[in-house]
Amino acid sequence: MSNAEALHTHLESGIGTVSRAWAVTRRDGTVYGFTDHDRDLNFDGITFRADTGLSARALQQATGLSVDNTEAMGALTDTAIREEDIAAGRFDGAEVVSWLVNWADVSARRIMFRGHIGELRRGNGAFHAELRGLTDLLNRPLGRVYQKPCSAVLGDKACAFDVSRAGYSHEGVMLSAQDARSFRFEQLSTFEPGWFQRGRLEVLSGAAAGLSGAIKRDVLEADGTRRIDLWDSLRATPEAGDQIRLIAGCDKRFETCRLKFNNVINYQGFPDIPEEDWVFVHASQAKTTGGGSRR
Repeated sequence: MSNAEALHTHLESGIGTVSRAWAVTRRDGTVYGFTDHDRDLNFDGITFRADTGLSARALQQATGLSVDNTEAMGALTDTAIREEDIAAGRFDGAEVVSWLVNWADVSARRIMFRGHIGELRRGNGAFHAELRGLTDLLNRPLGRVYQKPCSAVLGDKACAFDVSRAGYSHEGVMLSAQDARSFRFEQLSTFEPGWFQRGRLEVLSGAAAGLSGAIKRDVLEADGTRRIDLWDSLRATPEAGDQIRLIAGCDKRFETCRLKFNNVINYQGFPDIPEEDWVFVHASQAKTTGGGSRR
């Protein structure tokens, strides 16, 4: 008998010993378990804690491609979901699975909802998380864009370039940070100035561990230090001594792909596509039309 069948059999008995359980998996792999029962539950290798004060509204479900949605509410505590983690964006897009479970026999359970966290609000010691079902992903426009620059992200499946190769990334200690947006390192003499521009900065340790940002500027300062500026501030502030990873930048041009990364075979742009001026040019009125200059 499957878990769902065992739950249905229990419900048909007329004795209701059921509760709800939620598992929240952040993008960094951290898993949180919650339940509205009065004691902890354990299954699937997760401990669903009862002392978190988490509750959820009724689940709105519909047939077809309509998005299933609900909302979860809970208290902000140091032992459960912390306000600092929400502010840092660690729960943005986290996966959520909700079960209806027989707390007297947790093998009798059924998944009622699977999706991710949408809008997340906090205040007055509590948080409100909008939960969006899997069909929400179908609302995203998909397709190929025909453009000269490469449409891939450096290191992703389409690009297929290994950014961990020697010479294309650096892991080291940060000397200082300003406004969680400007960072100073040692000279990094093995990398020419601008090497990391349009790349990524990833925080590996400290209060901002797991956060990352797009690099706007990479310059060598007069005092010999290397300054890395981000387009947007990180949502938590790293401190001097934190471990940082810098990943080389790519400006999406064909020449950069060929000369800097030697990865032309995976270039996802169309460098020879005609410009708009060529597409809309009027027909030639020249008497000679032998393929020469248009004058």
